[in-house]
Amino acid sequence: MTYSEAIDYLYAQLPVFHRIGAKAIKPGLDNVIKLCAYLGNPQQQFKTIHVGGTNGKGSSSHLLAAVLQSAGYKTGLYTSPHLKSFTERIRINGSPMPDDEVAEFVVRHKAFIEDLKPSFFEVTVGMAFDYFARQNVDIAVIEVGLGGRLDSTNIITPLVSLITNIGWDHSDVLGETLQKIAFEKAGIIKPGVPVVISEFDAETYPVFSDRAVECGSELIVGSEWYSATDLGVEGEGRKIVLTSKNGADFRVTLGLLGSYQLKNIAGVLAVLKILARPGFYSDRPDSPAFWISETDVLTGLAHVVTLTGLQGRWQILQHNPTVICDTGHNEPGIRNVMESLQTVAYAQLHLVVGFVKDKDLSKVIRLFPKQARYYFCEPTIPRALDAEILAEEFHTYGLEGDVFNDVNQALEAALALAKPEDCILVTGSTYVVAELNQLGA
Repeated sequence: MTYSEAIDYLYAQLPVFHRIGAKAIKPGLDNVIKLCAYLGNPQQQFKTIHVGGTNGKGSSSHLLAAVLQSAGYKTGLYTSPHLKSFTERIRINGSPMPDDEVAEFVVRHKAFIEDLKPSFFEVTVGMAFDYFARQNVDIAVIEVGLGGRLDSTNIITPLVSLITNIGWDHSDVLGETLQKIAFEKAGIIKPGVPVVISEFDAETYPVFSDRAVECGSELIVGSEWYSATDLGVEGEGRKIVLTSKNGADFRVTLGLLGSYQLKNIAGVLAVLKILARPGFYSDRPDSPAFWISETDVLTGLAHVVTLTGLQGRWQILQHNPTVICDTGHNEPGIRNVMESLQTVAYAQLHLVVGFVKDKDLSKVIRLFPKQARYYFCEPTIPRALDAEILAEEFHTYGLEGDVFNDVNQALEAALALAKPEDCILVTGSTYVVAELNQLGA
């Protein structure tokens, strides 16, 4: 079986969330527990960091992995969804899982998969854990897929958990209030395991506090340990001044250019601080479990894109005109994107936009600017929201534009009209960004 055949088999045999939405979810952890038991419980054979939240969990996961790589640790990274290739989901020191390893896993375990009938996501989680264990990683950063409490990744006992933030997304699955969504996210908090929340929010903090008390877990609010001052983009990085709770200032360059990354950085640094504590998960009380120097932190933060292969987060694809893509796809994500847009100088704004069906557009469209030229498109997946319907939805808010079959046609039209001093932003769905030809392989 070739790699392509293996991927086609998984897509054909198993329910896939990015194609059909919530119908792909298999409630509960029974399947992934059975799958990992069959694989020899690989998730117990390496250390982990668990990262959840509504927005920022992917960026935070990549930042953590980049710093750990810079510190010399063999670092696994599991994220979802992928943009171009399935193997992006499973990386070691930034290198995607080899194609032949994917094919071999499917061939070796095909009979068990067909008997168990897990979801696509459950299989990918098992595949990642198996690969990391066989490759003897020192530590792996594991991003939650959806929610937390019942997410397939939630069979690990990490060294530390990170929850980036809580916002409106997947309310049809996670709950119709922020407190209910926070409850699901808080499900990754494990007994005795420290948990970091990147941002304080008065509405959801009690949910995390109650869960932490119940589990006997230390609860840290990253934004109380570190505050960030944005100095703007200079060259290929965003310059930031970080102030620790003891008043010390230090400057960092962040390789992720979106201004919204300032909301993620405090949580990332707090997790790293916990990992480097003397005696933390170490045989020697006077020795840190992880040796992470200031140089390691600065290197990892500045070079995260090249170290881990992250794409699609406020990524500048070209200049004159400026073309930016961002995978913001829900209310808090689009809000962050629009805040970052305020830091960009341009004459005319062109917005290439596409969404999937299960988003509450009434919360999202009002965040888009009226002074822009719109190009509506749709990703080529069954969950795609028809571009004509999307245009009608935007029309009700006084936002007008043309309709295109796909994102590349829409971008080509925008480039034809844009002047060198203009800005073109592509956003609305991870799957729209994923189909950009300019993004590369």
